[in-house]
Amino acid sequence: MQRIYEPQDVLEGELLLGMLASEGIEAHLTGQHLLGGVGELPACGLLGLMVEDVQAERAQQLIATYNAAQPLANDEPENFQGVLLC
Repeated sequence: MQRIYEPQDVLEGELLLGMLASEGIEAHLTGQHLLGGVGELPACGLLGLMVEDVQAERAQQLIATYNAAQPLANDEPENFQGVLLC
């Protein structure tokens, strides 16, 4: 297995797990149980998405596409222009 991505938080990690699962890629989120000890542990690098070696490249491509997403033209609320709302 390879660690392919470090999500910002558990919410992003779970979202990416679902996206990868919908594409037929089995992934695991590691480190979510360590977040309760953040006062005693380093604050970054705890979370990681792990996938099988043979699916790593495809999973990284999907995550890169997800991170590059932009709002649709004329589909932004007036109060939140330039902010990607999921």
